[in-house]
Amino acid sequence: MSGNEEMIELLFSHGYVDERVAEAMRKVPRELFIPEEYGRSAYADTPLPIGLGQTISAPSIVAFMSKSLDVQEGMKVLEIGSGSGYQAAILAELAGNSGVVYTVERIPQLIQLAKTNVEKLSLTNVKFVEGDGTKGYAQESPYDRIIVTAASPSIPQPLVDQLKEGGKLLIPVGSRMFQDLQLVVKVGKEVEISNLMPVVFVPLIGEFGYK
Repeated sequence: MSGNEEMIELLFSHGYVDERVAEAMRKVPRELFIPEEYGRSAYADTPLPIGLGQTISAPSIVAFMSKSLDVQEGMKVLEIGSGSGYQAAILAELAGNSGVVYTVERIPQLIQLAKTNVEKLSLTNVKFVEGDGTKGYAQESPYDRIIVTAASPSIPQPLVDQLKEGGKLLIPVGSRMFQDLQLVVKVGKEVEISNLMPVVFVPLIGEFGYK
């Protein structure tokens, strides 16, 4: 049994994944998205450094967020914070060839890293954008789903504005030290917010995030 499969079985046992997310994770080997020096920890349930002060989230967090976001075939997804490309690759598998994932990252070196990693899997439905993720990516809005992989002091209004009616937004909200993972559902001009679990993410830097 591969390390990836063992990891997925563990995630199943804790309820972090469903069948669709598990299948997507089977197609995306985590070791491709971490620095070589951390290769032995590729499938440990822990976040790992990827350089430039950023991390790749623990597999359980990636799995739980992917499951909670509920990405379906053909959806248009916006990711804020590309990291090393792992979450984007899983979202791309969930959205399928008829869907698309736009991932926005403010650090140019990370965009190149994520792009290189995603290309290893021959995924063609991930589009990379350099910019301030707190502003979203209005050019391709509205989105069926939006996921933010960094901690924000509040929910950036541009992301709510770019979400489709009935769409879902997943974002860690709180202080720089601790956050609640919030699921936001857009209902008319209002939003319904649910706290899913406590989390710890690196800060979301930008006009509508941390300065």
